Amino acid sequence: MKPAPGTVHHVDAAAAGRTLAAFLRGTSGESWSQVQRLIRARRVQIHGNICTDAGRRLRDGDVVKILAVAAPAPPGPHDLRIVHLDAAVVVVEKPPGVTTTRHGEERTWPARRRQVQPTLDELVPGAIAAGTGPGRRAGRPRPVPVRAVHRIDRETSGLVVFARTVPAERILAEQFRAHTTRRRYLAVCVGRVGAGTIVSNLLRDRGDGRRGSSGTDEGKHAVTHVRPIEHFADAYTLVECVLETGRTHQIRIHMAESGHPVCGERVYSAPRGSRAVDGSAAPRVMLHAASLGFVHPETGADLDFESPLPADIRAVIGRLRGAGGEGAPARGGPRSHRPADRPTGRPRAGRPLGRHTEGRPRKHSPSGAKKPGPKSPGPKSPGRRRDPPSPN
Repeated sequence: MKPAPGTVHHVDAAAAGRTLAAFLRGTSGESWSQVQRLIRARRVQIHGNICTDAGRRLRDGDVVKILAVAAPAPPGPHDLRIVHLDAAVVVVEKPPGVTTTRHGEERTWPARRRQVQPTLDELVPGAIAAGTGPGRRAGRPRPVPVRAVHRIDRETSGLVVFARTVPAERILAEQFRAHTTRRRYLAVCVGRVGAGTIVSNLLRDRGDGRRGSSGTDEGKHAVTHVRPIEHFADAYTLVECVLETGRTHQIRIHMAESGHPVCGERVYSAPRGSRAVDGSAAPRVMLHAASLGFVHPETGADLDFESPLPADIRAVIGRLRGAGGEGAPARGGPRSHRPADRPTGRPRAGRPLGRHTEGRPRKHSPSGAKKPGPKSPGPKSPGRRRDPPSPN
């Protein structure tokens, strides 16, 4: 029996430890050569990531999906846009479909296997080496690795900063832990979203194996400020989400639990009884990291960067405008994808979001603000790598 496109298989304890090829052969009855052709054609996903390694050992709980058509080739260094680069940090625009960092168990994979589905931190050094100009190190035999200090989800696009030195990694990581960085996201959500602040405690497992709010004091404190930018009748809204904290999947969970899931969301759904129906035909989660600000780990200068909405989100917005008439600006502000106002309650007076132009960030130096220098305290063991959280 030929594997049906769109078929999803859940690996149980009995199938754990089998290779991907053996598992598919057992579930489909196809020959070894047919199964291997299917895998090489980029038509098999494991947990949403394309896998072309027929010998990969499956684990209990893995989700294997057969695609109707071959997935596009993985992005390369040429698909990245370097927004800012100096000797200490690099800021890039992440395209959708790329994981920011590799999971812990994958770091021991051989290089040949990693190149099948490269991660953002593996692509950035090649993008740096391919260019010329300030901050690019010439004369090295191979690109110098970068150090992740935060991450965004595979389907989320937008701005990500990496450290290029151990001291920079330590200082930037401390800023993200202390929630002193400035992060603004744009999302297309289901329904008519109003302005407000969402506060909850997020759990790794809410009881069904997924992350979510506890409804009690248990979990990590999470705060998201939401402001509508443009309404598409009452069916959809382009919203701005400003993070006061940065928990894993924070925006996606908060918007879904409020009854307005992000368009394209396949993991977190609206509460029972909600009338939220996503008919946007979004090709992915419509979430974009539009602004990122932090204190430079060496100079102490405030740096802020902005990223325009990518083509796929603009296309969805265009369809929604055409389907429901011209979008209406949310009350209290102009229709804009780069709003200047902050949601109420965001205590950032004197530190406005800057606008990045021509590869140079705007620098802010509020009077009296204490800047951390390169000798700011950090973890005692900077060589120990930890997976940073994903706030979206």
